[in-house]
Amino acid sequence: MKQLFICLLVLANVFIQTLQAQPCTALGQNPETAFPVCESDTFRQGSVNICGNTTIVSRCTGPNALFTDKNPYWYKFTCFTSGTLGFVIRPDNLGDDYDWQLFDVTNRNIANVYSDISMFVACNWSGEVGITGASAAGNSLIRCEGPGVPLFSSMPFIIQGHEYLLLISHFTDTQIGYSLSFGGGSGSITDPTDPHMVSAKAACDGTVISIKLNKKMKCKSITASGSEFSITPPIANVISATAIGCTQSFDTDSVLISLSNALVPGDYTITINNGTDANTIVDNCGDNIPVGEQIPLTVLAILPTPMDSLTKPKCAPNQLELVFRKSIKCNSISPDGSDFSITGAYPVGINSATGICFNGRTSKIIIQLSAPLQRAGNFRITLNRGRDGNTLIDECSQETPAGQFLPFEIKDTVNANFNSTILLGCKTDTIKFNHNGANGVNYWSWSFDNQPGSNLQNPIVYYTVFGVKQVKLIVGNGVCFDTSNASVNLTNFLKAGFIGEKFVCPSDVLQFTDTSIGQIINWDWDFGNGNTFTGQVPPTQTYLPSITSNYNVLIKLAVKNNINCIDTATLKATVVWNCYIDVPSAFTPNGDGLNDYLYPLNAYKAKSLKFSVYNRFGQRIYYTEDWTKKWNGMFNATRMDIGTYVWVLQYYDENNIFKQRRGTTILLR
Repeated sequence: MKQLFICLLVLANVFIQTLQAQPCTALGQNPETAFPVCESDTFRQGSVNICGNTTIVSRCTGPNALFTDKNPYWYKFTCFTSGTLGFVIRPDNLGDDYDWQLFDVTNRNIANVYSDISMFVACNWSGEVGITGASAAGNSLIRCEGPGVPLFSSMPFIIQGHEYLLLISHFTDTQIGYSLSFGGGSGSITDPTDPHMVSAKAACDGTVISIKLNKKMKCKSITASGSEFSITPPIANVISATAIGCTQSFDTDSVLISLSNALVPGDYTITINNGTDANTIVDNCGDNIPVGEQIPLTVLAILPTPMDSLTKPKCAPNQLELVFRKSIKCNSISPDGSDFSITGAYPVGINSATGICFNGRTSKIIIQLSAPLQRAGNFRITLNRGRDGNTLIDECSQETPAGQFLPFEIKDTVNANFNSTILLGCKTDTIKFNHNGANGVNYWSWSFDNQPGSNLQNPIVYYTVFGVKQVKLIVGNGVCFDTSNASVNLTNFLKAGFIGEKFVCPSDVLQFTDTSIGQIINWDWDFGNGNTFTGQVPPTQTYLPSITSNYNVLIKLAVKNNINCIDTATLKATVVWNCYIDVPSAFTPNGDGLNDYLYPLNAYKAKSLKFSVYNRFGQRIYYTEDWTKKWNGMFNATRMDIGTYVWVLQYYDENNIFKQRRGTTILLR
């Protein structure tokens, strides 16, 4: 018996898991058919169908942060006043675990709530049972799975004009329902627009009338008998009403009412009343269209639908779009396009004609051409009796007379290619751009590197920085547009430059290397020692040292390019009288300007130099890698005592030979 019970339990679990894996098909159980809700009303869900388990993206992290729309219901609303959103989900059985997540779906594909993390607003996936929601008691917008996680999240901030979806997921495997109510926040999801009828339109003989509402309203508030509506003069009775789109949604903004008999041409009035369900039509916040509200209706005599209008052709069109004020029966359109012909500036062939059909009707017909119309010209499209034996037949079974036509104009395609004339200068280059304006071009949009754009046909641009420049031009004639990109190379960039030693030791022989950039034709060197040279690779130079002190010389290089522009570079070099590196045996940091500092002397050409000073306890009290930085006898802002200090000097000489020396220096005051 126990084994039988275990088997039944296993089978039950398998059955439940199978149910959970089922797709959700009931209205409200997927994002596309979400319930519309309003804060002025409490929404009650009596039972929960078991389905779903599609993974939902979340801001939660961790090994268990994988959430699904388990046994879901979805709710949609619009924010009418920005502020915080508070709501409460109250399970009918307080032992059930309900979770929720809020999405901002404004201008988004709502199906992407399963994959687009940027749509996330707030959530609560607590593992606890009981009442959950968002309130002032919460302190985080993100509550993730786990025991002990608070059931209330912070109230999210919602934005006026944005649209939102709220997912309520029933984690517990029961079908017991819940209630959803809003309140406590500063934002508003109540539509302030009062509900009204907007217009009425009769189809054909007036046996069917289309009523347009000013916003979405509850489908269930409209009776199938159409008892909410009456017509005056009362020459026909309303016998039924059908809310458009209510098989896929909970709300609608269009209603079709059927009459007991046709209406003769004339003016009528549609009045809304309390129906047999004791209300008119109710919006999603529970407000009724006022009893007795009226809208006019005009029934026209049935006439054939004319060739109404032609959508303005685009650039180089390969199809034309005809638009009709009444729907055309799709089966009256000859698929081979023989209902139409085109005459004009040059021959135009038609391959086919197709309606954009719904329930066998279309308000648009697409004429597919045999080739794109790329040359300018005036044309007209004429309605003929096609190979199917008729022209076009409208929804009222009226045939449009043959011979009607609509004129249209085709614009030339355009070309954005342009020319440029470059005038090079030493400081400023001038570029004259030119577009020919052919084929009716009346729009130019130029873009230049680091320069203001232009809308002139032939702009002039000045550059003070030379090199390769990117230019973009967009042209148009009101219908056709084209873009062209080009590079313009300003080749007169000129920059003088050279490298050489900044310090000259006795007996040094110096080599200067030209690094100038540009199309250079002449080099003029002045070495500051009485020698000059004209050429790119100068000879080596020597400088006589002074026997007592250093002195400076100025080396110059002037270069000229192929358009006679000149640029000059200089280098100040110091000719030193002594390059022997040593450290003084004593110094007196007393501020008298004489021997106040300790540092390596004459280390002009030392590389990777390191200089350290130690006290008698072996503590390093000074360190530098820049020989021009000098020790002033201080350590940690304290004057060091008179005495002997050890120094260590390391460096690589001009021949890259490593040198290391140690010595002592006496600090005197």
